[in-house]
Amino acid sequence: MPWQAELPLAGEKPLAADETPRTIALGDRIVPYVLRRARRRTIGLTIDHRGLRVGAPPRASLREVESLILRHGDWVAQKLDEWRTRRRPEVLKIVDGVRLPLLGESLEIRLALGNNLALWNEHGNATLPVLTLCLRSPTHASRVLEKALRGKALQLFAERLKHYADRLGLAAPPLSLSAARTRWGSCSSKTGIRLNWRLVHFAPHVVDYVVAHELAHLREMNHSPRFWAVVGQLYPDYRATRDELKSLAAHCPQW
Repeated sequence: MPWQAELPLAGEKPLAADETPRTIALGDRIVPYVLRRARRRTIGLTIDHRGLRVGAPPRASLREVESLILRHGDWVAQKLDEWRTRRRPEVLKIVDGVRLPLLGESLEIRLALGNNLALWNEHGNATLPVLTLCLRSPTHASRVLEKALRGKALQLFAERLKHYADRLGLAAPPLSLSAARTRWGSCSSKTGIRLNWRLVHFAPHVVDYVVAHELAHLREMNHSPRFWAVVGQLYPDYRATRDELKSLAAHCPQW
């Protein structure tokens, strides 16, 4: 059965009803993991600060699941060790004057009284963009900020998706935003492409890599050499940017 390794993103939540905790022996270490049964075509391995999580179709047997984990045991062990030594990002407090990254640059947040609207470049200057959150109450800051950043993300992602779809000779597929805890993007031949809105924090070339990665799945729904050949056709420097994204994930702002 094919498998998919998914890019990790910080975040955590309790186990859902369709998730089961299990353990597996990898060499001389016992590795706990969470198995989730879902409507999907492949077995997917995800590793983040919570540990190993496996998504599998209902028809996949436990033997198939654990056989795949064992085949990729070295990769699993390496990624688990990387996450153990990685510092988790601090929770960002949305206060007047706080700065956060936007497309790899610095964005200043200002707070004002208002009707829960976000205004771009109010009181800004040539060197530092400003986003003013006009709030009924400071407690609404996080929600208004996220809505503003989602709007910026959707506009940018749609532009880049069309750019790379044109290069593949395809019509741009449907695009939606996600707030997935463990993936930067996903692709479905039926529903289109979903991109994590928090990518808007990173430089445009990182966004381009994720867009190219997900579009390539429309040609190859796997991570085979053929898939990476399509990614390389769209985005030749994908290896370096893939490594950069792994590093950036540890510093993605959370609030």
